[in-house]
Amino acid sequence: MSEAVLMIDPETATADPFFGELVRQMRAVDTYGVLDTLDNAEILDPFILTKERRREIPVIGDPDDTTLARVKGYYNALAVMIEQHVGLMATPIINLTHEGFGRALISVGKLIVIDRSLRDVHRFGFPSPAKMRDEAGAQVARAVALVAEHPTVARL
Repeated sequence: MSEAVLMIDPETATADPFFGELVRQMRAVDTYGVLDTLDNAEILDPFILTKERRREIPVIGDPDDTTLARVKGYYNALAVMIEQHVGLMATPIINLTHEGFGRALISVGKLIVIDRSLRDVHRFGFPSPAKMRDEAGAQVARAVALVAEHPTVARL
């Protein structure tokens, strides 16, 4: 990103449970150690796309490997947060075309607890850290509620 100012302050990046899990997931998929020298706020910063940052990204484009890793890291973190709440394994499934269209699913047993259509993945991000945290919290809460409504299906 061209902005030198980080959108997430370092204290929030380490204190918030979702952000902490997201950082763990991003470090886990970093097989070459590129993120080893970055602190948590620097790892989370590309997830924040302010209006200015979004304007810099073309409207039409194919997602690169770094962007795909961010999408996978985000949904992996959601799955871990769901697992922590329900005590059952949550599995993320991401299916994307090379153009950045597809679906993200998270299943618990035979129950699909998150089903999101993905469009323009090359522009994947959130307007602010608070929006990202709120969106993740809402998705986890809905998933946990679905498991509570359908515990038999979730245990299959």
